[in-house]
Amino acid sequence: MKERLKEIERNAMQLIEGATDLKELEELRIRFLGRKGELTTILRILKNIPEEERADIGRLANTVKITLNEALSAKYREIESELKAKALHSEFVDITLPGKKRRIGHENLVIRTMREIRDIFISMGFESVDGPEVETTYYNFDALNTPDWHPARDLHDSFYVGDALLLRTHTSPVQVRVMEKRQPPIRVISPGKAYRRDYDATHLPMFHQVEGLMVDEGISVANMKAVLGEFARRIFGKHNRIRLRPHYFPFTEPSFEVDVSCTRCGGKGCPLCKYTGWLEILGAGMVHVAVLENVGYDTERWTGFAFGMGVERIAMLKYGVDDIRSLYINDIRFIEQF
Repeated sequence: MKERLKEIERNAMQLIEGATDLKELEELRIRFLGRKGELTTILRILKNIPEEERADIGRLANTVKITLNEALSAKYREIESELKAKALHSEFVDITLPGKKRRIGHENLVIRTMREIRDIFISMGFESVDGPEVETTYYNFDALNTPDWHPARDLHDSFYVGDALLLRTHTSPVQVRVMEKRQPPIRVISPGKAYRRDYDATHLPMFHQVEGLMVDEGISVANMKAVLGEFARRIFGKHNRIRLRPHYFPFTEPSFEVDVSCTRCGGKGCPLCKYTGWLEILGAGMVHVAVLENVGYDTERWTGFAFGMGVERIAMLKYGVDDIRSLYINDIRFIEQF
């Protein structure tokens, strides 16, 4: 048995010394020291050796095991050192060469436009406020003078998530929540997502709005026109003009559609504006008396105006995008053009 142990040691040491890579070294470890290895097999049968020989053979076997482990470790370090030296030589990097430019992302047009709109109104003294995207029918409709029998309610084509819960169809509910908690004067905008069952070249089921509200003593249509005219000049260019057209919204009276002089032809008439010289950009109006009464405001003292715009609509007009769905493809080749 002792001769067999010495033979295993001589054979293993010779093979370890001649190993040239880590894979070969691992195979040798398994061959001699693995669970079914040659040395491990002998250690397992020690109990069958006569007791008078067992101690000497056991000591010799442990010595051989320690020797082989040390030899394997030393050879492992030697081969690893050689591999590192080869890698340093073959993978030499000339640090004087210019680096490769990594492509990075680009700001989405919707996010950029929303930031621009928000910055414009904040510079005019408005505060940006947020509200829940899952709303109650009270805040989304009832408090805004749109009871359940009102035909305008059908136009919103809403996503309901419960008997009296829905994904908000506009960000106007935020204005009601603000008025419930504060007394005038109030000057806020509420940017955020809204949801309706629409999907075509100019509508998406999820879109972004920025709605605004100003309530104070003596607020009139003239104040509204001045604020929105200043906004249009800042977002589209200082030479742009706006006009107001009578319209209907249940939560404002009087109500208006607000147009801006065509961003492409400057008001002369072209296919984009259908040769009218004007493009619709938002809806607005004086806050309806019923809405002010719903939040407990004294309508003899306080008046105000509200407005709302689709961010995607503003982005399409500002940057000349024909299909709203292009704003969400996130193709870097497309958004890098702007």
